[in-house]
Amino acid sequence: MVNTNTLIKVLALIAIITLAYTQKPEDKLIHPTLTSEDFTDEDNSIIESSAEKHGFNVEVSRLMDIIINSLYTHKEIFIRELISNSSDACDKVRFIAIQNPEFLGDQKECEIRVEYNKKDKTFSITDTGIGMTKADLVKNLGTIAKSGTTSFIEAISKGQSLNLIGQFGVGFYSTYLVSNKVVVTSKHHEDQQHVWVSQAGNTFEVTKDPRGNSLGRGTRVTLYLKDDCLEFNNQDVIRKNIKKYSEFINFPIYLRVNQTYTREEEVEEPKAEEAAATTPEGEEKKDDLEIKEGKTEEKKETKKKTVEDWRWEWVKVNENQPLWLKNRDDITIEEYNKFYKALTRETENNPIAYEHSYTEGEVNFKYILYIPDNKPSDMFENYYGRNSALKLYVRRVLVNEQFEELIPRYLNFVKGVVDSDDLPLNVSREQLQQHKMIKVMSKKLVRTVINMLVKLAANTEDEDEEEEDDEENKDKDDKKAPAENKYNKFWTAFGKNIKLGVIEDTGNRSKLAKLLRY
Repeated sequence: MVNTNTLIKVLALIAIITLAYTQKPEDKLIHPTLTSEDFTDEDNSIIESSAEKHGFNVEVSRLMDIIINSLYTHKEIFIRELISNSSDACDKVRFIAIQNPEFLGDQKECEIRVEYNKKDKTFSITDTGIGMTKADLVKNLGTIAKSGTTSFIEAISKGQSLNLIGQFGVGFYSTYLVSNKVVVTSKHHEDQQHVWVSQAGNTFEVTKDPRGNSLGRGTRVTLYLKDDCLEFNNQDVIRKNIKKYSEFINFPIYLRVNQTYTREEEVEEPKAEEAAATTPEGEEKKDDLEIKEGKTEEKKETKKKTVEDWRWEWVKVNENQPLWLKNRDDITIEEYNKFYKALTRETENNPIAYEHSYTEGEVNFKYILYIPDNKPSDMFENYYGRNSALKLYVRRVLVNEQFEELIPRYLNFVKGVVDSDDLPLNVSREQLQQHKMIKVMSKKLVRTVINMLVKLAANTEDEDEEEEDDEENKDKDDKKAPAENKYNKFWTAFGKNIKLGVIEDTGNRSKLAKLLRY
């Protein structure tokens, strides 16, 4: 009896041979494409047993070039990445210290210090975090896409929530955007202090630090800046970028700045003999003595000059705390107004209204939204190219200042912050991966803004009715000026935005229509 599988194979072979001979030469199938159905279990076992296995060859220098120059759009991102790494290192120390307070040793405080050296063209950042052993330096910094934070979470988090930032293991390499050489000095409690050196090539060096334990605990990263990146030797540039990206980091960030002071210094008057010698001939000398009540007193005149001195000082940069993380009941109106001014660089006006809340569900996030007091002068100069004024944070680190998908264009006057621990980022942390979550957030934020405006309009109408009742009971001569109508003030500034919203936002058209005024 003929085996069915064998018969099928023979017939298939005859069909292939017949097709090959009946085709024209130019139509012959020289390299037939095999699909998974073409392999039997026996074929697969032969392939698996006889196949040669090879690893992917990586051209390290080319890969480093791709990582350094393709992931990030702005050079100053390296400041954010290094501070985020330092913050994670400090978080690890704090977590371990909860279970073992003695782990802190003499360094009780976790902090981050940033400094620069114009003479040597260097930029340095030092933290009192957990530090790295020699093995950690080789493994974490010498292996691309190896995240020490991810390994730490896997090792100790058993049902515990850790709010650490690093996850991809490539943020450190952003340092090569601005530097030709990087030196990392690190001290861990379980090892001696070591130094890691690399110039973004195929190799790196690790050696025991001949200076001994100069850090106590923690890590210091020093960048030797490229000639076209010397603006990062400017304390104002450094301060601006720290406040922009890392102002709400949990730990204090200190910047070593050159402070200038003025003081007054007394100038010595010339002696009497010198004054006489310098008196021109023929000029009458003035008597330096005065007689008062029978006493002879010398008339003294002291002169002062202003002298400028300077000295290096450590100044805390991240003064503002993440207000949205605090309980609403513990925050005063003055604190909300102060945070608004710090966020928007507004110096005089307070917001018309604000909303502070959080959302739980498919995506968890907290936010503070503000309705400004007045509109910017260029509100409609580039309406369709203008992005949202909301700042998007992920784990208190700024991801984007103007994320266009977070709120619709007609609400681009709304200011505030949105922070989430759940948003998945791509490797550069500058884009978000799952737009579905952004749509959920956007829907919630739009609903919140519209409800703020509806409430503002309702409160204003109630105030108007009360004023009318009060005016009816008063004489015409005793009428007082009506209270400021907040919604009318809003409508004067942003009424055109609401009209555009009625046109553009079909889903919320009926709600927006109630806000129209004529």
